[in-house]
Amino acid sequence: MGREEALQKSLVALAALMAVVGIWTFSLKKMLTTYAFGILGIAGILLPDWEYFDRDFSQWFTPMPARRTPATDRAPGSWRFKLYPLRVVMITLIYSFGLYKWWMFVSS
Repeated sequence: MGREEALQKSLVALAALMAVVGIWTFSLKKMLTTYAFGILGIAGILLPDWEYFDRDFSQWFTPMPARRTPATDRAPGSWRFKLYPLRVVMITLIYSFGLYKWWMFVSS
């Protein structure tokens, strides 16, 4: 699945979630908060340059070379998310806190 297809499916899922929250709470403010949180969540996963972040964490603070050779083990147009433990912990903590805050707001 390419980035465009993932983005389209994520936006459709977000629209469905917004409709459910809107119908469930009858609150435009909570629906718009769901939209804002969803867009930030989608942007945090799909938009970053994962080729940059696919390096080891210790290399995140050094610039990448200007001329990069394409990866030979990947098909053109595909991307893969490598599971580095530190990155998974960071993303899990950030999104867990965000989901908790969103849930507390929507369920109140």
